[in-house]
Amino acid sequence: MNPEQEDPMQMENPQPASAPEILSIAEIHKFIPHRYPFLLIERVEIQDAKHATGVKCVSVNEGFFQGHFPGRPIMPGVLILEAMAQTGAVLLMAKYNFVNKMAFFLGIDNAKFRAPVTPGSVLRLNVEVIKVGGRAGKFRAAATVDGKTATEAEMSFAVVDR
Repeated sequence: MNPEQEDPMQMENPQPASAPEILSIAEIHKFIPHRYPFLLIERVEIQDAKHATGVKCVSVNEGFFQGHFPGRPIMPGVLILEAMAQTGAVLLMAKYNFVNKMAFFLGIDNAKFRAPVTPGSVLRLNVEVIKVGGRAGKFRAAATVDGKTATEAEMSFAVVDR
């Protein structure tokens, strides 16, 4: 293991691995402060303390499609990144002992936009924790539609008081 990549299983006492947990909107609300119109995930499936998959059903009724782009609606890449970050934040808050905390972006590295996301798509937001230590860490994320990568990035975060 790369010394820079601390094992999350050794940090912050994550809960032991078990069968995948499926978190509904009500449960997601317990872990992150985002609400309409900025809550961009509908469900999170947590496999273990290092892996989760968020789900975003992309509707033609999303407000951003009015201007991005008329006649050719495409979900803005920054919102896909935000949906990946929200999935990562839910995983962190659900599996690590961060009580009364929330995760803030510190940085986004190696972001790549590989395919447009259009109305009717179901985004699967796959997150893998790379490192958690103290009050900061990093995760890798990829958004896929029908098994094809649309967006990928590495994101670093800080954990702050609510």
